[in-house]
Parts: sequence; C-alpha cells; structure tokens
Amino acid sequence: MHVRFLLVDGRKMSKSEGNFYTLRDLLLKGYKASAIRMALISVPYRHQMNFTFDGLIDATSAIERLRTFHRRLTEGSFAPGENPALQEAAKKAQADYMAALANDLNTAEARAPVFELIRAANTAIDQGHLLAGDRDAILAVLAAFDAVFDVIADRDAEPTRRALAWAEQAGRLSDVAPELLARQGLSDEAIDALVAERALAKKQRNFARADQIRNELAEKGIVLEDSKDGVRWKRK
Repeated sequence: MHVRFLLVDGRKMSKSEGNFYTLRDLLLKGYKASAIRMALISVPYRHQMNFTFDGLIDATSAIERLRTFHRRLTEGSFAPGENPALQEAAKKAQADYMAALANDLNTAEARAPVFELIRAANTAIDQGHLLAGDRDAILAVLAAFDAVFDVIADRDAEPTRRALAWAEQAGRLSDVAPELLARQGLSDEAIDALVAERALAKKQRNFARADQIRNELAEKGIVLEDSKDGVRWKRK
C-alpha cells in the first residue's frame, strides 16, 4: 500500500522542525502503546494523518471506554434471555463495521458503529435491560473489532517496560516523564496491598486514611474504581 507522508501538528515531520518522535519517545512521555496504535490505525490509509498529542489523548480515552465496557460485560451478572432491540443493535453494528472495512479499509468509519453500540448497551445495563444473550452478541462484535484494532486486551506494560529499560541503559532517564517513573515505581503487589489497607480503613471508619491512600495512588497514576463487586484499579 502507498500511504501519504505524516504531518505533526499540521507540519511535515522532520528533525529540523523539532517535531520528530519515535515510538520509544512517545512511550517515555507516558503514552501507552495501545493509544499510539489506536491513533495511527483510526485514520484511513489513503488520508494524510496529522499526528497531535491531543489525538493521542483522545485515543487513550477511547481505549479506556472500550476496556471499561468490556470489563462491565465480562464481570457483570445478567439474567438469561435476549432483548430484541439489543440483538438488532448488535447485528447492525457488526454489519456496519464490516461494510466500513470493506470500503477500502475505512477504519475511521468502522469505529463509529461499535462506539454507538457501546453507548446503547451502557444505557441498557444502567436500566437493567441487557440480558445474557445480549452480552454474548455484543462481545462477538467487540471480538471482531479487536481482531483489527487489537487494543481491548491490555498489553501496554511490556512495551513501556522495554522503553524504560532502554532509557536506563542509555543514560536517558531524564527523558522519561516524571509521572511515568512514579507509576512504574509501584508493583502490582504493592498496589494490591494499598487497596486492601484502604478497604480495611473504610471498614474501621478511618476515612481520612482511606482518602489518603486513594490520593497517594492517584498521584502515581493509579485509578481506583469502587463498585458493588469490590474495588478495581488500573494504571492511567
């Protein structure tokens, strides 16, 4: 395939312009590999892409929405049965998604029906209208989406780890975003221990300590999500 030259903030990318970034540079700035992939793949290959950091932030938000929704489906409990409206919505989303890909790999157009399905399904869950059969139908649509976009499964830690290892070996840790260093300084086990301590503090009505732990984690890029099924955490 022939693709057009990349623009960065509306200008040609070049070292002389000072707007030349490698994938490693972006990882060390704290952006996730999946967000970079989403930003790049969401522009149809015949269109000239204008790479911006705002676009990376938008891609990050889109991935968080996908992953949060996917967890909501896979971890939620749904009554047996099917909602005809949601079954039809899933069928339409799948058809529109495949039609967009068949239209010269129009990846921008392909995203739209999937995110519209997510919006409708989230509303249905909130209202108690989404049933087990609907969950399965929607998960099938998400699987088809991820077969191309490949961003729902969280595999961001390893590319970031490799970039940080390179920076340390090359004496370039000064290039690493401070918030990224703070995030990587906490292991999963350490986060789990703090989450457990927070839960105990809340049980003992020590809300000051519970809030302190939440704030400490937030400062290091760890987001806590309280739900009826317990507490989940994720790295920003």
